[in-house]
Amino acid sequence: MRITIRGTVQGVGFRPAVYRAALRRGVSGSVWNDGSDVVIDVDRGEELLEEVMSSLPPLASVSSVDMDDSEYSGGPGFSIRRSEEGGRGASIPADSAVCDKCLGEIFGSGRRSGYPFTTCTDCGPRFTLLKGMPYDRRLTSMDAFPVCSECGREYSEPTDRRFHHQTVCCPDCGPSYRLELKDGTVTREAPIGRLAEMLDEGAIAVVKGWGGMHICCNLDVLEKMRKWYGRRFKPFAAMVKDIDAVKKYARPTAAEERELTSVHRPIVLVEKVPSEETELLSPGLDNVGLFLPYTGMHHILFSRLRHDALVMTSANVPGEPMIVDDVRIRELDADAFLLHDQPIVNRADDSVLRLHGDGTRFIRRSRGHVPFSLEIGMDGDALALGAQENLTGSVASGGRIWPTQHIGNGEGVGVPEYLEEAVRAQARMVGCSPRAIAIDLHPGYSNRRLAKVLAEEHGAEVVEVQHHWAHAASLMVDRGLESCVALTLDGTGYGDDGSAWGGEVLSADFSGYRRVAHLEPIPLLGSERALYDLRRLGFAIDSMNGDPNHDFPDREAAVLSKLMGGSVRTTSMGRLLDALSFYLGVCSGRTYDGEPAMRLEPLLRRGRMIEGFETETVGGVVRTAHLFSGIRGREDRADVAYSVVRNVMDELVAAACDASDGVPIGLTGGVSYNSAIESMFVDTVKSYGHVPVRHENVPNGDGGISVGQAAIALRRIQ
Repeated sequence: MRITIRGTVQGVGFRPAVYRAALRRGVSGSVWNDGSDVVIDVDRGEELLEEVMSSLPPLASVSSVDMDDSEYSGGPGFSIRRSEEGGRGASIPADSAVCDKCLGEIFGSGRRSGYPFTTCTDCGPRFTLLKGMPYDRRLTSMDAFPVCSECGREYSEPTDRRFHHQTVCCPDCGPSYRLELKDGTVTREAPIGRLAEMLDEGAIAVVKGWGGMHICCNLDVLEKMRKWYGRRFKPFAAMVKDIDAVKKYARPTAAEERELTSVHRPIVLVEKVPSEETELLSPGLDNVGLFLPYTGMHHILFSRLRHDALVMTSANVPGEPMIVDDVRIRELDADAFLLHDQPIVNRADDSVLRLHGDGTRFIRRSRGHVPFSLEIGMDGDALALGAQENLTGSVASGGRIWPTQHIGNGEGVGVPEYLEEAVRAQARMVGCSPRAIAIDLHPGYSNRRLAKVLAEEHGAEVVEVQHHWAHAASLMVDRGLESCVALTLDGTGYGDDGSAWGGEVLSADFSGYRRVAHLEPIPLLGSERALYDLRRLGFAIDSMNGDPNHDFPDREAAVLSKLMGGSVRTTSMGRLLDALSFYLGVCSGRTYDGEPAMRLEPLLRRGRMIEGFETETVGGVVRTAHLFSGIRGREDRADVAYSVVRNVMDELVAAACDASDGVPIGLTGGVSYNSAIESMFVDTVKSYGHVPVRHENVPNGDGGISVGQAAIALRRIQ
């Protein structure tokens, strides 16, 4: 009998598990990787399959099993055969935090004592060191490190947990760390311990991990770090020693603790314990991003530190991708650099998520959570290149969509090249030959050049997809829907009419969409300048209402008045929140993406409904400008904020429910990360007797755009 098992079955110890199961059952045959799946040729298949499925490796997951009743023709005994090349649609394993058994060795007295690269078949890097499939050492960055005799013995011993562990290594044969100081001094003796001393003394350092590099420092020198890095207010994440340290800085729920301690080790946004330290980490916000150590190096470092928390942020020049090159990293001019000699094949920033109600909301799905795929139910091959901010690409092949890791913001130096690298690598892994290349409708996005190159290379069609339609489609793919009416709420997206959309109700499927309703358009005086100088939003809204405005001198006000008629107009919910943040004195200017709305969120969570902020929808347009009259200086600003946003949300949901005709009502776009707004959406949708649909696996924001684009492109080529 031949058994073919699909799912995450490569790089997770699946073949060794099959081998051990075969020995326990006394069956004869062989097992191998065919480039995408695990194949078993066996004399008693059902008996073996039962044993295998009852003892799956921790990192494995099975999506399907095919059994062929062909007669077994092999001899007695069971073996692991050499893997085959190629394959299509392989589930590529994600990186996984070092397991407790390996930590026991690192902090024990055996031959791996103090060795930071200690891993086994149940843990360690996978995607970030993988060059191709099948998952064999020769196709990883460990191919440069031949195994010693002792590691070779472990690799060959069926009862060892490193049996067929492709990245097995030890201090005698594996990678090693070194500490390079600013003056050029290199330390190879106990480099992690020396770095711990420097960090305790206040140094700013760079550390190289599995899939990238971090800038780090202790929390006592965070103000110095902000000045050095040029990041005045944008939140930093902190890596903390253990779950007890988490509770020193935050108040995690039981579900948040489970995420923090999971093998994925994401950054989790948690309600913070107010303190000078947590306020420096996330100024003006009521949550903080925390995560736990996931590599051997991290654990060793914290065992040597006096501090129980370190700022850990991706090591990059602001706006550019994370640096993974040992030479270029010197551009950051840190005090010290903890580097190792194992190349990073696929860089991956830390994943970031928050929990709300009954679900997970990915803000950034990357290290530990990629690769992953979503079933789409449409054949054909396509590539999608995302939008401009929080960029990802996606590869569609074999009835599934595979998003890339987080790439960055499209205008940054090196970002287009990183996007191309990631998309090509993913396409190569799954055997995709695209017939369509999907891009955003915006004519100025930088990934259009790559779309042209890929289209010419493959003879593929370029498919332009409106930004908010792609958001709605990403939600449909995420939740297995064919159609929905979606509130697509974000900062901005290029509309069909050339204006800036962002507060939309769309009735959509993968073939097309209809704009059901949207927010009242507001002029963006000076376009991009209005995104950072929120006084300009205030001037535009005051002018719409006929209210006096005293934010600008007369001469400048006269110039802005002339811009009212010719400026780009926006229906963006993100801009509405920015304006509200400004009017209520929460935030007068934006220093990072989403800052005014994020600072407003704590008010929204505290507020209650009060009278005087009712609105209406006229001809599909939700009136909003009048809501701002007279709210400056109000002392009950939490109630004002809540009432304005709740009434606007109620109008949008009402329009969606009127247009639903029985299809689900969804919420998507970057604004939907706001937990208060999500709660308003859920409450109002339920009050109409509908079931609210939200994201679970795909990022709500622009990090999910490429998934929707890929699905729409697939429908185009059916």
